[in-house]
Amino acid sequence: MHKIIKYVLHDIFRNRILLAYVVLLSLSSFGLFMMNEDVSKGFSSLLTVLLIVVPLVSILFTTIYFFNSYEFIELLIAQPLKRSNILLGVYCGVGLSLLLAFWIGIGLPVLIFDGTIVGWYFILSGSLLTMVFVSLAFLASVLTRDKARGIGISVLLWFYFTLIFDGILLMVMFAFSDYPLEKLTIFMSCLNPVDLARILVLLKMDISALMGYTGAVFNQFFGSSFGIVLAVLVMLTWVLVPIGIALRIFKGKNL
Repeated sequence: MHKIIKYVLHDIFRNRILLAYVVLLSLSSFGLFMMNEDVSKGFSSLLTVLLIVVPLVSILFTTIYFFNSYEFIELLIAQPLKRSNILLGVYCGVGLSLLLAFWIGIGLPVLIFDGTIVGWYFILSGSLLTMVFVSLAFLASVLTRDKARGIGISVLLWFYFTLIFDGILLMVMFAFSDYPLEKLTIFMSCLNPVDLARILVLLKMDISALMGYTGAVFNQFFGSSFGIVLAVLVMLTWVLVPIGIALRIFKGKNL
């Protein structure tokens, strides 16, 4: 499997799109930090990039790369190799390349301007978010052989988690505003990795009040050591479950 990972990494590192992604993240990070004297304001602005751009690029790049490598994957399947090793090899290669791009583009500027616990949580949240959407991209890719349909599924997943889900959450909170919704809100937030990443960063920035009337509840729950560990574990679950389902589908799929 390590040979597949090595090949995928070598192939992706020659891709100009990945280089453009690194440059975009770097320019955004350095620009936002240098435009704001207050580091916390720079983090607040960069949070939009973290929650919108990083998931979008991760899921689209992964989906497109998977379908562009379909012939290579079929060639590997013809060899005496386990399908699980083939898919995991490609998955690890794509995931590592996007993680490296994120660490260089956002991680380094964050540590340069603020090497505190806030910066490290920002990097942790972005890394987990990257892998979550890589996993979702693989799940979307193995569901169909049509490239356009696969990209469409990926875009819908990104759109749902970044925009539609928040609308659903607000509708639920409005419809049942007469009832205590603190626990339900926390549970629903665990169903969205983008929300979890945002919550972790905002709480560490000590501006949970910006999250609305449930900010105090999130601060009480996620602000504790147990809450933070649980939130990270939930995000790891979001990484493992989609790729696990994708593996199961890929093993029985007739290519």
